[in-house]
This record gives sequence, structure tokens and C-alpha cells, in this order.
Amino acid sequence: MKITLLSLGHKMPAWVQEAFHTYNNRLPNHLKIQPLELAAVSRQKGMSVAQIKAQEAALLNKHLSPDQIQVALDEGGKAVTTQAVAQQLDQWQMSGQDVSIIIGGADGLDSSILQQAQQRWSLSRLTFPHQLVKVIVAEQLYRAHSLLSNHPYHRE
Repeated sequence: MKITLLSLGHKMPAWVQEAFHTYNNRLPNHLKIQPLELAAVSRQKGMSVAQIKAQEAALLNKHLSPDQIQVALDEGGKAVTTQAVAQQLDQWQMSGQDVSIIIGGADGLDSSILQQAQQRWSLSRLTFPHQLVKVIVAEQLYRAHSLLSNHPYHRE
């Protein structure tokens, strides 16, 4: 099983890379997250949000496969708990299927990406900067792994 964190955006600041790697390095080798950052579509005068999102969807689709489990991060998605993420991680490991967790651009994900994703997660009702979402996802996957492993990192 391979977990890819597919995101649209610009080069991430050093603090994001450091925080992401802190959690990713704590994961066992078979659960390491593979970040794949795609350049966001540059906004041009006269381009609508729908056009931008459609172009970003085309970029994302080049790296997505119907054989993967696709998880779209979307504020309108299902609110997930750490326990639910842990259960999901356990199921993914049992299935052995590759997983892509998708972070959209500044305007969110195109409806075509949302429709093809098997799961839509909302990390919060708050809106987070895309850089921070990468760190949150890495931390939550590490927390889910620690919960499954009975490691004391997660406390209730």
C-alpha cells in the first residue's frame, strides 16, 4: 500500500516541510506518505473560478487512478474523527490498495474530483491554509497509526 498526499499549490515554506517530515518520519516504512505537489494554475485575467478548478482537476487526474482509493479533502465532506481515520487506515492496510489523499487549490476541488473520490473528508468546519493541511494530514495519519499500535501518543 502506498499513501500519496496530492496537493496543488506553490512551494511550501520550510516550516511546513519540517513539520510534515517530523510526522512522516515517525511512521513505519510501509506507511510513509509520499507528497506530490503540483503547481497551482496561474490565475489570468478573465479566468473564472470554474475554469481554474477544471484545469486543476486535469492536472490532478494525471496522477490519479481508478485503482486507488481517492480521498478528497473538502469542507463539505464528512467530518472525521481520529478514531475514524484509524479505522480507515486499518482497512486500507487490509485491502493493500494504494491511497491518494487530495488537497485542492485555493478555490477548492473541482466537482469532478469530488464525484470520483470514494471518500470526502472534512478536517474541520474551519478553513485552513493548504500548507497547514499537509501537516494536519501527516499528524493525523501518525496519530491513527499510534492508536492502532497501542502507542501512548494518542490520549483520550
